[in-house]
Amino acid sequence: MANSASGEGVAERIVRVLETFGVDRTVQTASEIGRRAGLPSSTAHRLVDELVRAGILERDDERRLRLGLRLWELAQRGSTALRLRQAALPHMERVQAELREHTQLAVLEREEALFLERLSHPEAVSNITRVAGRLPLHASSSGLVLLAHADPALRERVLGSPLRAVGPGTVTDARALRRLLGEIRRTGFAAAPGSIEAVSTGVAVPLRDRGSVIAALSAVLPRDAPIAPALRALREAAAGIEAGLRAARED
Repeated sequence: MANSASGEGVAERIVRVLETFGVDRTVQTASEIGRRAGLPSSTAHRLVDELVRAGILERDDERRLRLGLRLWELAQRGSTALRLRQAALPHMERVQAELREHTQLAVLEREEALFLERLSHPEAVSNITRVAGRLPLHASSSGLVLLAHADPALRERVLGSPLRAVGPGTVTDARALRRLLGEIRRTGFAAAPGSIEAVSTGVAVPLRDRGSVIAALSAVLPRDAPIAPALRALREAAAGIEAGLRAARED
C-alpha cells in the first residue's frame, strides 16, 4: 500500500490502528478503529482487512476486532522485554510473598513508564497500574527512578513540559522535581507517597545491566507503612535480577 497523501507511511498507519486498542478497550468495530485512529473509513477498513489476513487482528462472530495471537507470537521472539521479565519474575515473586503488596517491573518507553509485570495480593492496597499500562515518568516511583537515570536531554524535555498531577502527591513543580531526581540518584531509590493514589506509597529501585539503568523494580505500599522492609526486599531482588542477567550473557 502506498504512502498517504499526507506523506504518512503504511507502518505509521498500522501503528495508529493498533494503538486504538487498550487494556479497557480490547474489542472494536472497524469503524470505531478508523475514528479513533483518525483514518478515512475506506483506509481503515482496508488496513483492518489486511491485518486480519496476516493474523495481527482477529474477528469474532459479530465481526468485532481484537488483537490477534500472531501479534503476541511475534512480540515474544527475541524480545528484550521478555528476557528481562523472565529474569525478574522469580525475584518479584519472593518480594510479593514477603510484602503481600503489589510488586512491579517497569521500563522507559517513549518518555513514559511502561509496566511489563505486576504481581498482586488480594488484600493489597489500591493500585491503578496494569501490565502493558503506562504512566508519566514524574507520576510514579518507578517512573521517577527511570527519569532520574535517563538521558539528560530526555530529562530536560520532561522538566520543560507541563507536569500533570495524576494523584494528590504528584510532584508538578519542575524545580522540586529536579531536586527530587538528584536525591534519587544520590540515595538509589525513590519513594512517592500519594503520587498516584492518596492511600498508597510507591517505592522503587533501579535495575542495571552493564552499568546502565534498564528498568525499575517497585512495590506499592499502604500510605502509612514503613518503607524500610520494602526497600531491603527490592534491593535484594534487584541484585538477584542483575546477577541473572549477567549469567545469561555469559552462557
